[in-house]
Amino acid sequence: MTAPSAQFVTTIGLEIHVELKTRTKMFCGCPVAFGGEPNTRVCPVCLGHPGTLPVPNEKAIELTNKIAMALDCEIAPHSIFHRKNYFYPDMPKNYQISQYDIPIGSRGSLDMEVGGESRWIGITRVHLEEDTGKSVHVGGGGRIREAEYSLEDFNRAGTPLVEIVTEPDITSAEEARVFAQELRSILEFLDVSDVRMEEGSLRIDANISVEAPGRSGTKVEVKNMNSMRSVFRALEFEEERQRNALMNEEELVQMTRHWDEKSGVTIPGRVKEYAFDYRYFPEPDLTPIEPSIEWLRQLQEELPELPIAKRRRWMEELGLGPYDAQVLTSSPGVSVFFEETLEAVKDANPKQVANWVANNLAGALSDTGERFSDLKITPSQFAELMDMVASGEINASQGKEILSAMLLTGTSPGSIAEERDMRQVSDRGELEAVVDEVISNNAEVADRIRAGDMKPFGVLVGAVMRATQGKANAAVVTEILKEKLGAS
Repeated sequence: MTAPSAQFVTTIGLEIHVELKTRTKMFCGCPVAFGGEPNTRVCPVCLGHPGTLPVPNEKAIELTNKIAMALDCEIAPHSIFHRKNYFYPDMPKNYQISQYDIPIGSRGSLDMEVGGESRWIGITRVHLEEDTGKSVHVGGGGRIREAEYSLEDFNRAGTPLVEIVTEPDITSAEEARVFAQELRSILEFLDVSDVRMEEGSLRIDANISVEAPGRSGTKVEVKNMNSMRSVFRALEFEEERQRNALMNEEELVQMTRHWDEKSGVTIPGRVKEYAFDYRYFPEPDLTPIEPSIEWLRQLQEELPELPIAKRRRWMEELGLGPYDAQVLTSSPGVSVFFEETLEAVKDANPKQVANWVANNLAGALSDTGERFSDLKITPSQFAELMDMVASGEINASQGKEILSAMLLTGTSPGSIAEERDMRQVSDRGELEAVVDEVISNNAEVADRIRAGDMKPFGVLVGAVMRATQGKANAAVVTEILKEKLGAS
């Protein structure tokens, strides 16, 4: 007998890998950067040559502690590095320097809001390790199964990498997406990583299982989710796949599955019957990490206001709605832009400024795939554009057109308006002459309005707009017409 859909219970845990924004690698002086010629940012240490000794990157340890603090973790007074032993071509040493039973941070939580309700997701651990190299599969569309051969690029090997592991507290694909977005925002506000999923500086794997009454869940690991959209789509598909299997009384196998973005499905990878024995043992070439209380206190004081705290403050102090507050705290770039615009706009209305930044500007950037850090315009230029719309110098539609041009060129809104002859006519004396002529040419319509019939009022407004080639300030035109016709 199969269970009704409502009785299924979904359990999800996430493993997030974050490449840290350091100048050099974790245990050597090789530079950290994305791309470049293969195997040009390597040295005997990160290539695992015999006789070389690792030296830990202090900045990476600092950034990892900040991440753990922001996630409300307990900071270990004494933590150590371990060797995680396994063989894979992208591992030049055949072991990875990582952390095992004593990570830098543990037992934390992340506060987030889903559907207007607060959710606390437990954080199991935050630990520091070195990244692996990158396998490049040649032929077969870049997939390992169909590839003719593989090449190894060790430029990435040794990059400082933080792994954040959640408790299995997430109950849906939507919650997983919100958690991932909230964590990405926190990491950006901390300025610890570029968090660019398309470049691999933020990588997310998930473990998901679905239970039905009388049948325990089978954990499946999902990989290859390269965007926030992919996280949601992959877990939504996998949840439905497991539900259907349970309803049809099919066997579910513990395995790793890979998300295929084009086909929108997860495909089987390795079957995991047993946990792999990595034979962890303490790294003999590195001393324990024992941060002083004073240093930890200093790092705590350096933490910025985090997204959810800023969001709640703006909603309370500025009256922003949940959506605008969410968009405006999605990254430090948009938050700073909003704050500086708010200071620069004349007679600023926070809700109006938020609407322009969160919808008009963020929407335009979303269409181009750019970030606020890529903007060619300044908050003062954006404030000038808002002031032009508020004063009636241009209308809202023209404002959006000018904004598009500003994003492409970085030119001021005033210059674009002059160049395109877009400034509205708001001078009452100039507009009254046009209104008088329109009333004279539409006497019957004017008489109906004087008699109290407002239905044809728009006809006269439209006539004035046509007579001025759309440059008349519609609000001023409406005001003048009502005065002259005694309408209310």
